[in-house]
Amino acid sequence: MRLHPMLALVLLLASAASAAEGPAATTTTLYKSTGPDGRTIYSDRPQPQAQISKTLTFKNLPGSPLSAETLAYVEQLRKSADARASAPPPRDTVLFFANWCGYCRQARAYLAARNIGYRGIDIDTAEGKLAYAQLGGNNGVPQLYVNGQGVTGFTADAYDAFFKSRK
Repeated sequence: MRLHPMLALVLLLASAASAAEGPAATTTTLYKSTGPDGRTIYSDRPQPQAQISKTLTFKNLPGSPLSAETLAYVEQLRKSADARASAPPPRDTVLFFANWCGYCRQARAYLAARNIGYRGIDIDTAEGKLAYAQLGGNNGVPQLYVNGQGVTGFTADAYDAFFKSRK
């Protein structure tokens, strides 16, 4: 498959920005549209009066990676008898967090500012690690679940989109 030169440039720039930003990269959406004149348009925004033929979304929400010790313990829990009886995804709003995680503090502030009720689970407790392991934690926090659907990391835009898609 050969990429259009402009698409290749946009992808290259997006990946370079992602690499430069490290874990602080965010979701990027690229739109391929056909304009009224028949020309192909690549943009990060839908073009007015153009027909979208393809949408590509790149996600890399910023979050805090778990320590090697915590990851090893979570993996041990996953293999244990308790974790084999894995819990179903929560049917309410649940936020896995750690007190030392800045992105977790931002996620909690976001939920509080919008009066979104949630059950917080601290992954630095034994019960929190077990719950995180049972749900197949994604090696980072914050991790938000709403009615069984989850997102790892935090940006306000990503959470806005996540909650909007739940309505």
